[in-house]
Amino acid sequence: MRKFRAVLSFSEKTTEEPVIYRLITEHGIRINILRAGIDPGKRGRMVVEMSGESDRIDGGLTYLRSLDVQVEPLEKEIRRLEERCTSCTACIPHCPTGALNVDRTSWQVSFNAEKCVVCRSCLDVCIYQAMSAVEEFV
Repeated sequence: MRKFRAVLSFSEKTTEEPVIYRLITEHGIRINILRAGIDPGKRGRMVVEMSGESDRIDGGLTYLRSLDVQVEPLEKEIRRLEERCTSCTACIPHCPTGALNVDRTSWQVSFNAEKCVVCRSCLDVCIYQAMSAVEEFV
């Protein structure tokens, strides 16, 4: 079984198509939606993890591209550089998945990589550069 993480970018036309439904029913791909922002008739983005047989995933990716859905593989993961973090909490409100959290007793910021969808919001707001994008998924 293969796993593949990607950012899917939808045009105004494709946001109203049952794309995920077809990936599941017609291509036999298991889809885990990690993050999504889609409004009918407007552009949209979705971060997904696909799992299934390699040929099915390849077929699903071909289907997506035939609809002009842009597919960007997640080739990086976010890591927290403990030695740089001052626990200033500037990153907390910008993390859409709760991967960054603060312990209300110790006021120390923690990072849960399992919840991270590599949206890169933390990279933009951390003035100490305590968050880093590194190669991980291919």
